[in-house]
Amino acid sequence: MEEIRERLLYLHRVPPLTRRMIYKVMTYDESLLSFFSFTPSEISQLLKIPIKKANVIFTWLKDVDKLEAAINRDQKTCTILTIFDEQYPPLLKNIQDAPLVLYTLGDTSLSKHVPSISVIGTRNPSKTAPNKLLHIVGPLLQKNWLVVSGLAYGVDSLAHQLALQYNRKTISILGSGFDHIYPKRNIPLFKDIVRNGLVISEYPPNIAPKRYHFPERNRIISGISKATLVIEATEKSGTLITVEQALDQGKEVYAVPGSPYIPQTVGCHKMIQDGAKLVMCANDVLEDW
Repeated sequence: MEEIRERLLYLHRVPPLTRRMIYKVMTYDESLLSFFSFTPSEISQLLKIPIKKANVIFTWLKDVDKLEAAINRDQKTCTILTIFDEQYPPLLKNIQDAPLVLYTLGDTSLSKHVPSISVIGTRNPSKTAPNKLLHIVGPLLQKNWLVVSGLAYGVDSLAHQLALQYNRKTISILGSGFDHIYPKRNIPLFKDIVRNGLVISEYPPNIAPKRYHFPERNRIISGISKATLVIEATEKSGTLITVEQALDQGKEVYAVPGSPYIPQTVGCHKMIQDGAKLVMCANDVLEDW
């Protein structure tokens, strides 16, 4: 198993290889061994990609020393978990399209903490959002619940900050590598979470944020806990992507209602109409638990 794990780490560091491609390689050969001896033509046929791209992958696979150097460099600054490792988050392992490799900073045991809840919402919260968090999430924190969120502006940041104010643990899921924290204004918050919680990314430390990374990381935010709580969301909020992921994963979804006159509550009201549980206080969550 250790050899398979090592090969997976190599493949994960090959830039042209996507997660879905690696899954396809694993389906073809669980040991991941034969792929390293493939010709460009064989790579092209297996992955259904142009020969030009297959040539790039072939070149990377032949330079194992370069891949090993990158992995060794990463291991000096963070803990790397693969889907084969015992420390890998158990709830995350069972979701569709689970991340194959995770890079972590902080206390990795927190990914198994029970109970936990993902708290998400708009990047432009209303003035009442902090009070909503205090009213609903505060009592959960007092009962030693762990909060998961995404370090984004708005509700994500407020959720992490509230957990830290209560001297409780929190997990942040990033859409970039650790060398490129986004948004930059949250670097101090990132450092606080590393010291008092756990930060997770499926991207190697040197990978800068890309637009598509954030919808991708949302499946991890919802997947790593049993329930997702939406504090505020506009009608077309990116928060809805996380909610869809949570529902696809069979997770509970809670939504906080609010004034019909502000745009930050429209998304929550639509979620409730579509079947999300209306939450007015922490007991609404605790009763389900």
